[in-house]
Amino acid sequence: MARVWLGPAGIPKYAKRAKDTVEGIRAVKELGLNAMEVEFVQGVRMGVEAAERAGEAARELGVKLSVHAPYFINLCSDEAEKVEASIKRLWDSVDRAHRMGAWIVVVHAAYYGKLGPDKCYDAVKERLGELTDKMLDEGIDDVFIGVEITARNNQFGSVEEAFGLAKELKRVRPVVDWGHLYARNGGTIDYGSVLDLWRTTFGDEHMHTHFTSVKYRNGRYVDEHEPISANMPPFEPLAEELSKRDVAITLICESPLLDQDALLMKEILEKHGVRLV
Repeated sequence: MARVWLGPAGIPKYAKRAKDTVEGIRAVKELGLNAMEVEFVQGVRMGVEAAERAGEAARELGVKLSVHAPYFINLCSDEAEKVEASIKRLWDSVDRAHRMGAWIVVVHAAYYGKLGPDKCYDAVKERLGELTDKMLDEGIDDVFIGVEITARNNQFGSVEEAFGLAKELKRVRPVVDWGHLYARNGGTIDYGSVLDLWRTTFGDEHMHTHFTSVKYRNGRYVDEHEPISANMPPFEPLAEELSKRDVAITLICESPLLDQDALLMKEILEKHGVRLV
């Protein structure tokens, strides 16, 4: 049976008056959830002391934290200053994650651009390799860079790329965004095969994932998230697969309904005998 950590991407909407991440973490605990992703998607605007306070609250309440790095990252840009700025944003995300005890920093690593898939892979590998070397030099050995599986075919982040990179770089792991994978596959998904690939590649290591339904318009993926009830992809088959496997996994709900849908996911998991840790 899977061991599951489940929570929202950002401060729960339940905590309408939450002033900061600490209050968001408390709200996650009050809802009966046990994970939260701290969203730096518009920029790393959290100071060092605030990150440390968030970490204290998460440890006290037993909430597992992760971080999402800014969207404005492209390690395959043909403009050197954009690559440099991307690395700075990612480094700042790693620093705050380390200070708050968040175990993984999720990143949309690159667009293929003029490099194309193969050269982009090499560039991402080189730049993340340099970054992870710096992490270890600075004593940051408790944070992974999570390369997210992306939805669009012009983005770096196929299953092969994310898993392949993680096999080559020590502090890198793939982050499976189930909705993105569903879109990248043209509206199909095989949960069991991906869970088995993780087990084959990384053994008993903790797996970090995102879940939301995604939107199609005129048969094409639109970069919009939908409530879980849209069933694109359906969540219940994933719950069924998790009930059959001994895997440690985080499920971060990225639905626009956020904590409401996280609680729905919890209900579906419990229906299949899977309870939160």
